Amino acid sequence: MISALRKYLLIPRLIRLSSAAPKDPLTAWDQYWGRIRSTGAAGDVLWDSGSAHELNSYLPHLQLLDPTIPIVDVGCGNGSFTRLLAQHFPHALGLDYSANAVDRARQEAAGITTASFAVCDMTAPDAAQTVGKALEAAGWTGNANVFIRGVLHVLDRNGQAALAANLLPVVGARGGVFLVETNFPGTPVDYVSHLGATRKFIPAPLEGAIRGLPMPGRFGATQRAKAFPTADWNLVRDGSASIETRPLSNPTSPDLIPGYYALLRAHQS
Repeated sequence: MISALRKYLLIPRLIRLSSAAPKDPLTAWDQYWGRIRSTGAAGDVLWDSGSAHELNSYLPHLQLLDPTIPIVDVGCGNGSFTRLLAQHFPHALGLDYSANAVDRARQEAAGITTASFAVCDMTAPDAAQTVGKALEAAGWTGNANVFIRGVLHVLDRNGQAALAANLLPVVGARGGVFLVETNFPGTPVDYVSHLGATRKFIPAPLEGAIRGLPMPGRFGATQRAKAFPTADWNLVRDGSASIETRPLSNPTSPDLIPGYYALLRAHQS
């Protein structure tokens, strides 16, 4: 009872912090990435653990994708996963809503010839054309695989459906989609408490996300079924996953957030 009370004493502080976030999502994300000074295990980005450990846990699923075609990393941020994916596919294209994120991703991928980056809103009507042009600029045409980590849970239902629909022409007959999303079962207060927030202290990377970004939701099997309807998509496999954050409570290991993964292919009529 006492611990629950202490947890909910966080609410006024969370309200004050989140009220400062820009209402326009593009402004919020671009300003957030513009403020980032460093990335990786000791950096400012909450969801960048600076390790390949999380991606390695997904490799058994990713190995079911066509390894001879590129992979598109939707919502790439600073490109940490794009760079890792480029080690397992012939080319990795990182896409982000924020121009500041793409600029940083390009800087951090300097010298990696199998990775490229482009600004793209994957919920926009012309998203598939933007992806096609970016792949062509990198020397690729035709279908591609898609990797999504931590994007759908920050979109509303309409945004989730639009993004999924825009992926259909990208993957075509040969590609597939692997997604992994935060699926925390509690309230927003439970979520930030899980990541070490108290009334007196909030880890800096977590505070930066609360202060600058839209409030995230959760994305599990129920949300996936609505965003990726069976008329368009075949579910190959799904299950639970662990999303790794930058180390917060222990300086030598990442914190873990309960998540959900799914592997899908476009339905061929």
